Amino acid sequence: MRIFVKLKPSAKEEKIEKIDENHFLVSVKEPARQGRANARLIKKLAEYLCLPPSLILLRSGFSSREKVVEIRLNDKK
Repeated sequence: MRIFVKLKPSAKEEKIEKIDENHFLVSVKEPARQGRANARLIKKLAEYLCLPPSLILLRSGFSSREKVVEIRLNDKK
């Protein structure tokens, strides 16, 4: 399953807003440097979806605010 995320790094408050079934707006406190915001995004999505972070992969948008994230539900144990 793929979802589309707009990431807001260096936010004052961390939150996840579900726009529709496949689109999310995610705010994280981590800055957009050295992959820190991307790593926090994966952890926040894992918490929100109640999945281990290993099942969530960033597929595109590594240096962009617009990201495509793959969730490997068929690998869930």
